[in-house]
Amino acid sequence: MKSTLEGKILVTGGAGLIGSAVVWALNQRGIDNILISDFLGSDEKWKNLVPLRYRDYVEADQLLTQLSSPRLNDVTCIFHLGACSATTEKNVSYLMQNNYDYTRRLAEWSLEKERRFVYASSAATYGDGSAGMVDGHDLLQNFRPLNAYGYSKHLFDLHARKEGWLSQLVGLKYFNIFGPNEDHKGDMRSVVHKAYSQIRDEKKVKLFKSYHPDFRDGEQQRDFLYVKEAVAMTLHLAETSSAAGLYNIGSGKPSTWIDLVTPMFKALDLPPKIDFIEMPEVLRGKYQYHTCADISRLRDTGWKLASPNLADSVTDYVANYLVPHRHLGE
Repeated sequence: MKSTLEGKILVTGGAGLIGSAVVWALNQRGIDNILISDFLGSDEKWKNLVPLRYRDYVEADQLLTQLSSPRLNDVTCIFHLGACSATTEKNVSYLMQNNYDYTRRLAEWSLEKERRFVYASSAATYGDGSAGMVDGHDLLQNFRPLNAYGYSKHLFDLHARKEGWLSQLVGLKYFNIFGPNEDHKGDMRSVVHKAYSQIRDEKKVKLFKSYHPDFRDGEQQRDFLYVKEAVAMTLHLAETSSAAGLYNIGSGKPSTWIDLVTPMFKALDLPPKIDFIEMPEVLRGKYQYHTCADISRLRDTGWKLASPNLADSVTDYVANYLVPHRHLGE
């Protein structure tokens, strides 16, 4: 049976954290028949592309106008990973246009042309977690995202269910992904990236205090996943013909902020020192104190690998990418 990755592959958001890692992983397999689309703008995100091998590039605001052009005729698989991922973005019209409508139009084209369509949803669609964090589509109507970014992603999940698309495409609910090639993300960088600079310069790290009686300072929990592992899961689902619908992409186990930053001190040969600071008022009502991906649906597709130890992933990121300031593929 022909693999979905044997033809030309379109990767939107291809210069971003997950997108560039997908291209890197494809290159590791000897695949470079790749069309990358992104908004490169005026920052230094372009540097993520330098070590990667790909055939063509198109700016994201031109992609939809070129869907009928010859350069897209032989695309067999689309990884739609481009989005505005800022959870603090206030321009809801922009989020709806960029995250919902753009995805809808690209999905329609993909399904009409019978191309494999894999897109990034988000764990932010689950809101505070009170309705659970179970993937699939049975409980979609119960989720209440806490920010406009999460809602723009949730709206497409709902649309895909209403249109019956979830039996044909794959949506990925990424949890807390960290790793190389996130320098450009500004305030949306992972805590690992932000903490590295603090620990390097100040020999300590600042974490938010807890305002929830069930969680002590630094013991708020997240499902952290290294980008290399997230991409392995992504490619697995793209290649598994029976996989369809929504899937959680996470480690399947919660870790605390303290668990996350402690190995960083060790990697830098420093004693742990954490200062707990006040959380801004604007975040307190929208803060998730516990996230954990239920990855049983992913495992049902044949995924058997255990997630790597968090400390090992953090150490690899710090020692092999942050300290030498390297990009994936270098």
